[in-house]
Amino acid sequence: MTKSALDMSRFSDDWLDFERQHTWHPYTSVPAAVPPLPVASASGVTITLTDGTELIDAMSSWWSAIHGYGHPAIRKALHEQVDTVAHVMFGGLTHRPAAGLVERLVSLTPAGLERVFLCDSGSVSVEVAMKMACQYQVARGREGRSRFASFRHGYHGDTIGAMSVSDPQNGMHRLFTGLLADQFHLPPPPAAADGPFHPAHLDRTEALLAANADWLAGVIVEPVVQGAGGMRFYHGEYLAALEALCKKYGLLLIADEIATGFGRTGKLFACEWAGISPDIMCVGKALTGGSMTLAAAVATADVADTVCSSEPGVFMHGPTFMGNPLACAAANASIDVLTGSDWQSRVANIESKLREGLAPARALPGVRDVRVLGAIGVVELEAPVDMARATARLLELGVWLRPFGRLIYTMPPYVIDDYQLEMVAGAMLDLARISSSPN
Repeated sequence: MTKSALDMSRFSDDWLDFERQHTWHPYTSVPAAVPPLPVASASGVTITLTDGTELIDAMSSWWSAIHGYGHPAIRKALHEQVDTVAHVMFGGLTHRPAAGLVERLVSLTPAGLERVFLCDSGSVSVEVAMKMACQYQVARGREGRSRFASFRHGYHGDTIGAMSVSDPQNGMHRLFTGLLADQFHLPPPPAAADGPFHPAHLDRTEALLAANADWLAGVIVEPVVQGAGGMRFYHGEYLAALEALCKKYGLLLIADEIATGFGRTGKLFACEWAGISPDIMCVGKALTGGSMTLAAAVATADVADTVCSSEPGVFMHGPTFMGNPLACAAANASIDVLTGSDWQSRVANIESKLREGLAPARALPGVRDVRVLGAIGVVELEAPVDMARATARLLELGVWLRPFGRLIYTMPPYVIDDYQLEMVAGAMLDLARISSSPN
């Protein structure tokens, strides 16, 4: 039978079986060893499955749905925009939603960031930032500077350039070593829990940067929190000292705020913990409140002017869906909701409740560490989580978590209430217990 001869009408009844046979989900096999759960709807902090099971979403839909699902302001913005223009190319054209978003980002990001390049996704914004840095160095007459320094335990995305600056050994991209550009991977920042920051922590980093400055375009770093590479927290002072080293050796500092931006760590942007202004900042995930895919690389005027001052006189990048009006409208609404709310108090309350709720995990066998910062809570185990067992238990508990490796973690929506937070912390404790149990 040819594909065109398939009876399309049967999909309405057998869609889930067909989906599980043919859809390739992220970081899974085909078919998935642990079948994905079928979602019927989502509202507020709750995901409802097709069988009626309700789950508290403790992941903010991979850290993006900071206002929960279906926020009326974002829904209104999308409805109004789709009736006007859903998409138009950004090459040679512009529109009010994009202009409004650029204005908001210039206003909210650290001082000096004045030029906004809108992107399709977080990984693409990292690629854009890396290309900006390379073109900047060429414009400065430093054509040999085309490589990057990044930190072990870091994660910057799944596209080729982003993979190359992620952790080369302990991360998820080691299978692609032969495909990726050879970058410089620096010692990871010491964990905040290991004690106060000391300038000597950067001695090895400075030595590597000094020895290889002639080949480096810049340094890319996740400010204060290393995300998918291990959910590690480190001191803001380390970041401030790193900024000084970049200036010393003529390197651009790229801050990857895709996971940390828009309040997740307790500051609007994690760079604020260090009081720094990077040369380029990447934002995404929570930018649209989890409603649409959109990201941005926000650069200084020096970066933009330098890139455009030399041949070919333009920045060589142009995504088809750059500046999508629907996504920009959603982002404007999401930022307005965030800045018009007392999000700082909400995030502080989440931090307090998670510290209290996760504290008992420290006494559990098999638990290596417990750490909390802002609206991020992590229980690190000695051994990897059994995902099939964990998923089954989470269904019983009514909480949606997505552990990876040895990490059970939460990044809940800011609108989560205290009772829901108690359920989330309880579920994390329960997973830590069963992970250390042989049965």
